[in-house]
Amino acid sequence: MMGTKSAFNWITLWASLLFVVILGFSRLSYGMFLPGIQRVIGGSYGQLGILGTVNFIGYLAGSLCLSPVISRFPERKQAINRMTCFGLGIAMLGSAFSDHFIQLGLWRFAIGLLSAFATVLVLSIAMDAVRPEERGVASGFIWLGGSAGILLTGVFAPLTIDPSHEQGWRYAWAAMGVFGVVAAAGFEFVIRQHRSAPVPSGAEGELRDPERVQVYRLLLNPKKLLFLIGSYFFFGSGYIIYFTYLIPYLVSKGIPSLYAGLIWSGIGFAGLFNGWIGGKAIDRWPSGYTLASGLTLGTIGVCGVMTGHLLFTALGAITIGLVSFITPPLMTTALLRRHVPHSAYAACLSIATAFFASGQIIGPILGGVAVERQGLQFGVASSAVFMAIAAALAGMYGRQQRKVQLRDVPLGS
Repeated sequence: MMGTKSAFNWITLWASLLFVVILGFSRLSYGMFLPGIQRVIGGSYGQLGILGTVNFIGYLAGSLCLSPVISRFPERKQAINRMTCFGLGIAMLGSAFSDHFIQLGLWRFAIGLLSAFATVLVLSIAMDAVRPEERGVASGFIWLGGSAGILLTGVFAPLTIDPSHEQGWRYAWAAMGVFGVVAAAGFEFVIRQHRSAPVPSGAEGELRDPERVQVYRLLLNPKKLLFLIGSYFFFGSGYIIYFTYLIPYLVSKGIPSLYAGLIWSGIGFAGLFNGWIGGKAIDRWPSGYTLASGLTLGTIGVCGVMTGHLLFTALGAITIGLVSFITPPLMTTALLRRHVPHSAYAACLSIATAFFASGQIIGPILGGVAVERQGLQFGVASSAVFMAIAAALAGMYGRQQRKVQLRDVPLGS
């Protein structure tokens, strides 16, 4: 096993660079590229939103498959991670050459499948190398890679949104794929450099059937983690609606591609601080209330779209980037790390990710229906409903934690 380190080390650095691809490029760049994809491939925004759903069906499939795969091959976790990370970069490259719906849909499914494996495995491997008291900060550092990915895709906006660059989204996706391959190689190199001994049998992820049953009971028990998992599900639905349809909404308003890209990059730039703030906060106050605070502010941020004013929309987007884009995933993973057995963490995170993915499947479908019936502005704003439910459930989880803490306090203390 690798010796534990501080939150900031070469392993977490390369893990963060991988999350640029896993989250920022593979998942969220699709919303930025929608206008360009529509011009080349055709279809309505509702139809193109279905391709986003296909991506998350792949993400759900990967989340469900990961736990049994790790259980079957517990000693091969790093090898599986290596294959999925390299495969993700290659799939990004392949999607850049799509010419029709089915082809792009297959690539989006593969990207979703591989990114689900990579999300859990990269976090799990990197957290094993970090001291327990610094894992919240380390998680924030890794997740902020997703914010950096959004920031970079915003820089591509003039190339991907402007009608004069019809094939711009292809070049951007190809560059992202190359970056993904390089990041996968860097992560593999540092893991090999710091590995001092093989993982012993019985290590994390090797769960017998009775233990796996206990994992589900832990996650789905209303007195344990169900409210936390429910919050993660509704957050998945809410945030993906916002990120899928925000740029098409701005384009439909006639906003110049440069300004739309700046708003998108503003989310990513604010998210760079989100990772640090969220990691510090969850280490200091490891509670559902901390999670609920960020989600509540994010709900308010989404409401900026309802005003129809560019300034309030931009301020709302930056608010989301600052407090409720990276915060929910990193806080959920950090809370799980605190409250589940070490040997079951990868399995629990995999199941939690499956709930998150299910929310992301439902979100684009419902958002697409809202867009088709009421327009892009209403579709984007509908994400506030899901964010508010997520905040309420996180608050209920915090209340539940508080009750447990009070019950465990010895009398007379």
